[in-house]
Amino acid sequence: MLRMAATLDPVTAFSLAGKVVILTGASSGLGRRFARCLGAAGASVVLTARRADRLASLVEELPDARAVPCDLTADGAPAELLAAALDHYGQIDVVVNNAGISRVLAAVDDDLDDFRQELEINLVAPYELARLAAKHLLDTGRPGSIINIGSVLGHGGGGRLKVPGYAAAKGGLHNLTRELASQWARKGIRVNGIGPGWFETEMNEHMFATDGGMAYIVDNTPMGRPGVEGELDGALLFLASDASSFVTGQVIFVDGGWTAI
Repeated sequence: MLRMAATLDPVTAFSLAGKVVILTGASSGLGRRFARCLGAAGASVVLTARRADRLASLVEELPDARAVPCDLTADGAPAELLAAALDHYGQIDVVVNNAGISRVLAAVDDDLDDFRQELEINLVAPYELARLAAKHLLDTGRPGSIINIGSVLGHGGGGRLKVPGYAAAKGGLHNLTRELASQWARKGIRVNGIGPGWFETEMNEHMFATDGGMAYIVDNTPMGRPGVEGELDGALLFLASDASSFVTGQVIFVDGGWTAI
């Protein structure tokens, strides 16, 4: 059956006006840029991270934001975060699971408790927040978008860069994205991911500070450079907004070609 095309209004499709976004890991790195980007697109943003002082300074920059400091691996923390967002705004529309940590060490030197903690932060906490948010959306009949921030190191191994816990967690997060998308697609909840290549943050600044680290990044990126601030904005706004209304179960790599080779 022939379907009539929707009215073409590409600018409005990317707007987040009237939407409430929960953003984890908002106190530094990619998270701070994500917060500013979401706010500029019209969203009300619930910011969470462990460093309350940094969240407070970021809230002052945004037109409509609320800080909810917490450690998402603590018992009940994801539920408390969701409750705080609903108490203040009365709704949620988007969840951006961005919080994470990374350790660099050989697998044979790893400590199993540290490995488990890395999985808790990078995989278990995003799952719990996504699960609770989806339950609320299903109970209220609202559509929603969940965006998991993965990594090129969830697509393949790090090679000379030894990151067993990070690679395991991000690889798991990518496939969890596909699984949750398949479960909730008919319910109006989209689940997608973004797989950043190399962008300088506090977590990976050691790589950018040495000639060897920069050589690893440049040599393995077909575009021959790391990403720069703002180059994730397009993917974030696309997945958070109605512009991606027929997209689910995808991980969009913004990596300068890293995963193409």
